[in-house]
Amino acid sequence: MGGRAGRVMRLGGQEKQKQICPLGALTDLMSAAEETEGGKGRHEYADKTVGVDCPDADPVMHIHVGRVCLSLDGASEYALNAVNQGVTSLGIKAANGIVLATEKKSSTPLIDSNSASKVSLITPNIGMVYSGMGPDYRVLVDKARKVSHTGYKRIYNEYPPTRILVQDVARVMQEATQSGGVRPYGVSLLIAGYDEGIEPVAEAKDAGDEMTADAEERKQTGKTGGIKKGGPSLYQVDPSGSYFPWKATAIGKSATSAKTFLEKRYTENLELEDAVHIALLTLKETIEGEMNGDTVEIGIVGPPADDLLGYEGVEGAQGPRFRKLSPQEIEDYLTNL
Repeated sequence: MGGRAGRVMRLGGQEKQKQICPLGALTDLMSAAEETEGGKGRHEYADKTVGVDCPDADPVMHIHVGRVCLSLDGASEYALNAVNQGVTSLGIKAANGIVLATEKKSSTPLIDSNSASKVSLITPNIGMVYSGMGPDYRVLVDKARKVSHTGYKRIYNEYPPTRILVQDVARVMQEATQSGGVRPYGVSLLIAGYDEGIEPVAEAKDAGDEMTADAEERKQTGKTGGIKKGGPSLYQVDPSGSYFPWKATAIGKSATSAKTFLEKRYTENLELEDAVHIALLTLKETIEGEMNGDTVEIGIVGPPADDLLGYEGVEGAQGPRFRKLSPQEIEDYLTNL
């Protein structure tokens, strides 16, 4: 086929060869787009776009100077637009926990607010919130829970560290950007979790020194998925599959103004209670209308809630660290603002 990739289609009982644009054509167009005109630098043409539209080719590839967009009809851009049009969600990492907060917006008072949850439990120590398309979010929540419970805990007898879960969710979202017949997920996620970690065990300095039994056991059985240092962690995952660790961030329609507010209020040694107040103050700047326990949803990663453990007498057992605040608890925080 002269260097062209192709596929065979049957139309009316006849075989038709469907031509796909060759990689060489894309390379030539990218080179042409990078050329300067009249001595002007490349950066002055950052918005210049060259479209590649081969006969019978599917999908259309849009080439921008400095990057190649492999999405179908700009689907990745549409996914980001869905995120930017969603309600604002934010996360704040404190010294002893994490706060996830979002506006719980409904189009009519007839909707049962208990069924429209945006903050979800993934594992006892990990929670998630989103901005964007709700149906896409529910699919990702199901996949994250499946990975955590059947793909990891069944093998290692423990829930995955936050970083491992984030990588698995990001991999699912990234695959949707390059697979045929699907579109990118129209959501951005904030994933908060707490990892126990283990303290590093020093090796015996001399051959005659013996490691204590407790240190030897921790060295052999420490199961942390490579997480040596425990503590709270907050990640953002975008529709492209990229993920970043954050101290505090916001996503959604008012993300820019919310981040500006967080930059002024955030401090390194922030306590969990103060983080909840800052989260509510940030949402107050972005929410139109009244703030109460029914219009705001908050999840926290904090100390183990042993009262929610469900059983006693098991050595080493501890309650879940992630929980959602009740509407009454949110009302109490709003009263103290």
